[in-house]
Order: sequence, then C-alpha cells, then structure tokens
Amino acid sequence: MLFLPAVSLPLLQLDRLGHHHEDSLWSGMVALLSEGYWLVGGVVLLFSLILPPVKLLTLYILCGSVEGFSHRARARMYRAVEALGRWGMLDVMLVAVLVAFVKLGNLVSIHAGPGLLAFALMVLLSLLAGLLFNPHALWDEEQ
Repeated sequence: MLFLPAVSLPLLQLDRLGHHHEDSLWSGMVALLSEGYWLVGGVVLLFSLILPPVKLLTLYILCGSVEGFSHRARARMYRAVEALGRWGMLDVMLVAVLVAFVKLGNLVSIHAGPGLLAFALMVLLSLLAGLLFNPHALWDEEQ
C-alpha cells in the first residue's frame, strides 16, 4: 500500500535561488537518467523501485502455499531475499549523500516532502517483514 505513494508523492522540495521544485522518487530517477547520471539513476531504479516489491512478493510467496516449489527452490528464494535485505538501505544512504552534497547554505534549501514519510515507512515495514519471517517454516512439512 505504501509503494505507490512513496514513488509518486514528492520526496524532496528544493528551493534554489528563489525557484521551487518538487521531485518524487519516480520523477527524480527519470531526471537522473535523462541527464546522463546512469549510475545514480540505475541505483535508484534498482534499489528503490524494482527490488522492494520483488522482495515483498517473494516473502509473500514463501509465506503462502509452497507446494509448487522444491526445497532447493525455497532455499534459493530465501537466500535471495536475505541478499536483497543487505542492499536494501543503499538507496537511503544515496539520498543522504546527495542531500549532503546539495546543501549549500542559503543558496539551496531542501525540505522533506510527503513521499519521504511513505518511503521511510515502506522501508521500515519491509525490513520488519524480513526480520519476522521464519525460515524454518519453509521446511515444515505440516503446512
């Protein structure tokens, strides 16, 4: 439920030399890619827009009926979720570094937008879902 507001609502509000500009996660990623910042735009695309829903969908599949998956497939899916969890905070660190570089005293002021709360809650709930997931239930034959 939080993914669409986190992606579409303004994440940051910039006031630069009297001009006000708001960017959502999606529009910021599109702007980065269109201006040639392929690495930063790719990191935002991968770690903020693609991997969070993939991680939650995988956890949802693992929590549900696992009859169609072998033990090996379930183990691979769980290991993939664990690996994604390690990289899940890379986009948050990237935003923090970007804000630190852009912060230029009185020339630029940056304010959090409503999308930041949705994004932060989405990240926290995703981390919580990963922490509360019981991997031992994957191999429990009584499901």
